Amino acid sequence: MPGYHRGRVPSNKGRRYPADPPTVEEVVAIMRHAGDNAYGLRTRALIVLLWRAGLRISEALALAESDLDPATGGVLVRRGKGGKRRQVGMDRWGWQQIEPWLEHRVALPVGALVCVIDGPTAGRPWSSTAARTTLGQLAATAGVRRRVAPLQLRHVHAVEMAREGVPLNVIQRQLGHANLGVTSIYLQGIDHSEVINTVYARPAPVLPASAGLR
Repeated sequence: MPGYHRGRVPSNKGRRYPADPPTVEEVVAIMRHAGDNAYGLRTRALIVLLWRAGLRISEALALAESDLDPATGGVLVRRGKGGKRRQVGMDRWGWQQIEPWLEHRVALPVGALVCVIDGPTAGRPWSSTAARTTLGQLAATAGVRRRVAPLQLRHVHAVEMAREGVPLNVIQRQLGHANLGVTSIYLQGIDHSEVINTVYARPAPVLPASAGLR
């Protein structure tokens, strides 16, 4: 029932979880296990918004249908952290994956993009608690043996863009961070071996170290 846990201290309060974003294979496995019915399409759309647009769960659930602009690839975040408004991008693959839900969404009452499907509250925003629970259950069903939460899909988005050579300030703008220090925390999901291999493979200086020496 709504409000049942009101006043109770969350069991994970005060815990700090390391940056351990799932792999692309794990995220896709979760999407596949969501299925192709209305509930599955809604969950897949949410995953895409978190993963391919890097939105916070609160930002994704607050979106309206009119906030999407497939023609330009833009997503309007009206109420980001601190009430800040920003526009972010989403890649073509993400738009393709969200299209089935958009086609189904037009048959539901006007309201939130990621909305309740049945009952008198149809069209209203899907609750973050229900969304988190659904993601966790799907991850377990898909055999993903790590904690999967909405924030981790946002971590995947940041790490992937860093690997693709996207400038740090662009990643910062995309994620809606106030400073680059916060953005750098999101990039802790890059494996140590990847850092070592990247640095080890750097080209040698053009000038020999012995130039000018007698």
